[in-house]
Amino acid sequence: MNGKLITLEGVEGTGKSTQIAKLADYLHSKGIDTYTTQEPGGTRLGEEIRRWLLESEHPTSEITELLLFYAARTEHIVQKIKPKLQRGCWVICDRYVDSSYAYQGGGCDIQLDYIAQLNRMAVSVMPDLTILLDMDPKYIWQRLNIATLDRFERENEAFFTRVRQAYLQCAKNNSARIKVVNAEQSIAQVTQAIIEQLEPLVGRHN
Repeated sequence: MNGKLITLEGVEGTGKSTQIAKLADYLHSKGIDTYTTQEPGGTRLGEEIRRWLLESEHPTSEITELLLFYAARTEHIVQKIKPKLQRGCWVICDRYVDSSYAYQGGGCDIQLDYIAQLNRMAVSVMPDLTILLDMDPKYIWQRLNIATLDRFERENEAFFTRVRQAYLQCAKNNSARIKVVNAEQSIAQVTQAIIEQLEPLVGRHN
């Protein structure tokens, strides 16, 4: 595959959507065909699962929640991500496999071996680069609209502290792929830090 898969990760409020838009603009300026997407989502099934997971008030077990994420991810890979990469497009995805380790593993305490087994079955494409936007969870609610919080955004600080630590452990275990960027900086500083991590890939592409 000639395309590249770039993923952005982090707890709520780290500015992933803003940075994805700026990253797409940067890649377009370099003449690179770029496709942006999100998880869960990207396909009709994925969007339905997204609505259920983020908006539904019906209680769902943590294992069911994990399996729904992987159902959405499998279809996303098959229908969107792999075909785009095979055509040479660079895909930028808001969340991917590391979110499962962080949220369901770290936040919900699901065994990491179980998540790894699902990855082996369902994930046929790993990111070429993952940017982890790192931020102290105490700042989350300063950056979010309290009136429109989804089910995950309503979790408490202790939950997000576990998620953050799981993310940082993922970065430590996968240091060649996952690059940590301080999301407490200004938007412009974060963008510049991301571009610096991306430039080696762009240089090899050109």
